[in-house]
Amino acid sequence: MSATLLQNASQNLSDVLRDVFLHDDNQTALVIYDLDSPLSVLLTNAYKEALPKGVFINFNDTATEKIMREIEVLKAGDFVALVQSKSFRLSAFRIRIELFKKKIKVAEHPHLGRMPKENEVTNYVNALAYEKDYYHHTGHTLKHILANAQGAVVHSGDEQLIYRGGFESPKINIGDYREMNNIGGQFPIGEVFTESKELTSLNGRTNIIAFGDTNYNVNIPEQAITIVIEKGKLVSTENSTAEFEAVLEMIKAEEELVWVRELGLGLNRAFSKNNTVSDMGTFERMCGLHLSLGAKHGIYAKEGMKRNSGKFHIDVMIDTSTLEIDKQVVFDGQKWLV
Repeated sequence: MSATLLQNASQNLSDVLRDVFLHDDNQTALVIYDLDSPLSVLLTNAYKEALPKGVFINFNDTATEKIMREIEVLKAGDFVALVQSKSFRLSAFRIRIELFKKKIKVAEHPHLGRMPKENEVTNYVNALAYEKDYYHHTGHTLKHILANAQGAVVHSGDEQLIYRGGFESPKINIGDYREMNNIGGQFPIGEVFTESKELTSLNGRTNIIAFGDTNYNVNIPEQAITIVIEKGKLVSTENSTAEFEAVLEMIKAEEELVWVRELGLGLNRAFSKNNTVSDMGTFERMCGLHLSLGAKHGIYAKEGMKRNSGKFHIDVMIDTSTLEIDKQVVFDGQKWLV
C-alpha cells in the first residue's frame, strides 16, 4: 500500500463525508470492516485517517452481540461505513436496511475481494472522488431530460437501439439525498437510471463490451458482442462467447425469456473501457451506458412483473458511440454533453 494511494483514499473519503453525508464530529461514526482483501485494508486505514474519532469494529474478530450493541446505540444522523471483502451477514439482520430504518447514514463498500489487482485498487480509489458540481449538474440535468423525453437512440458503431414511448421516472445516484428517504448506499456512486414505460417498445441492435458473468464478475470479451432486441427482449447474438451464452441460458432456465429492462447512464469518470474493475456492481457506474438483462428490477413494477419478482438483473455495458434523447446528443462516446 503506497502512502500516496492511502492519502488519495483518505482525501476522497473525507470529501464524501463532508459533501455527501454532511458529517461532523457532533455525530458518531462507526466503521465495520474486515481485512480480507487489499481494498478492505486500504479503505479501513483511509477511514481511520478520515475519521480520527470514529469507532472501528473488525467484523471477523467481534461477537455478533457486540456489533449489535454498537448499532443499537446509534442515533438518527449518525454514520456507518461497511467495508466488506464479501458481504456482511448478521443472521436475519440486514445491516443496511436496519440502519436506514434508524435514519442512519450508510456508505456500503461490498465485494471488495473481487478487485484484488493493483490497478483495480487504484481505479476504485479514484472512483471515490466526489466531484460535487459535476455530479449534481449532470445527474439532475439528465434526470430532467429523461423525465420529459419521448424517446432515444443509442448509437453503437453501425448499430442502433431505439427507445419509443417515453421513460419511467428516472432515479439518481449522485450523492444528493435531499429528496430521498434514505441517506447513503453502495459506493462508489455516479448513475442515473430509468427504463422504457412499455418494455415492448424497445427494438434494435447494440454492441456490448462487458457483462456480468454467472459469478457477477466483469467479463470483457476480446471483441464486442452484438445483441439483437425485439419488443424488449434479447432474441439473438452475434460474435458471442461461451461465457455470455451461459449467462443467457441461466436467465432462460428461470425466466424463459431475456427481458431488457434498465437503461443506466453511468457518470463516474474514473471508470472507462480502459479503467476497469472486476465487480460489476461497482463497474456499472462507468461513464457511459448500460442495460440490465432479466426480469428483476427493484424500483420499477410492470404489469405481470412485480418489483424484484424476477430472479436476474445482469448488467451489460454498451460500446456507445453517441446517445440521442429526443434528437439531442447528450453523450459523445466519452463524456456527457449536458
